[in-house]
Amino acid sequence: MRHEKAGQLLELARMLAASAEGLSLDQMAERLGVARRTVERMRDAVRDAFPQMEEVDDPPSKRFRIPAGLDGLFQTPTVEELAALSAAAEQFAALGAGSRAAALRSLERKVQSATRAAARRKIAPDLEALLQAEAIAVQAGPRPFEEEAVLAAIREAVKSLSTLRFRYEGGSTPGRVREVTPFGILFGRSNYLVAAEDEAVGPRNWRLDRIHDIKVTGDWGPRPEDFSLQAYADESFGIYQDDTEDVVLAVTPEGREDALRWRFHANQRVEELPDGQVIVRFRASGMRELAWHLFTWGDKIRVVAPQTLQDTLVSEIETARRAHVRI
Repeated sequence: MRHEKAGQLLELARMLAASAEGLSLDQMAERLGVARRTVERMRDAVRDAFPQMEEVDDPPSKRFRIPAGLDGLFQTPTVEELAALSAAAEQFAALGAGSRAAALRSLERKVQSATRAAARRKIAPDLEALLQAEAIAVQAGPRPFEEEAVLAAIREAVKSLSTLRFRYEGGSTPGRVREVTPFGILFGRSNYLVAAEDEAVGPRNWRLDRIHDIKVTGDWGPRPEDFSLQAYADESFGIYQDDTEDVVLAVTPEGREDALRWRFHANQRVEELPDGQVIVRFRASGMRELAWHLFTWGDKIRVVAPQTLQDTLVSEIETARRAHVRI
């Protein structure tokens, strides 16, 4: 058996051991990027190697899993995996995300402590070399607020389908006590709780650094079944939510290569024109934050639509001009 085939079989075994519900053949094929017939043969090969694999009826299909997990012999992490885990923890720490940095460092210690001593000794020199050769470039910007008590309360409310009560030092009435149904957390330049205070109005963003005296009420507060936090986030350029607009940007030939490598939005469409221009289209809200970003492109981008984005750009330029013109 070729090494790459053996590696694929081991990866499939890890997937089946990591899934509590099990995976269907279609799910295995999608995750591995192979045809269904191929994954059927791979499943049979994994079952030969791991006879403890279970078959779970889930009409109209079946699911497969390895309930007891895999022996540590098959789970030794690579140098690159450990280096990536350490780098992710360092990046969170550099961004001010102390809670998530601590969680990753704890996971790193657990992974290393579960690794056999001989394997740890073997990979230690290469791991040290990689860690010294790679660094995180910290960009200027606000440090996100991550207080463990606030995050823990939000996560507990989401898991228990409970509402949250807190004093909010933001909005039009600072200091007012709010009771909301939490939908999730958006992590970014600033961190936000996505929650609904009024079902008729729908979700809105609440800055975590303005939330005080937070409590899990225990009152029933499930989020709507059709709500997707990712879809909600994709509606906006960045964090801000306002009217959704159809955005069209024209990139000059000088900015073409950068534009083709850049992702302005998760649902963007990119068109290359014969004259070297690039047209980028997407639908989003958050025109002010988009305008701030477009300043970084200088004269390489022109806003074709919407008019509100053009007006926002001009307004921000005028604001900056007034602040810097010498009287």
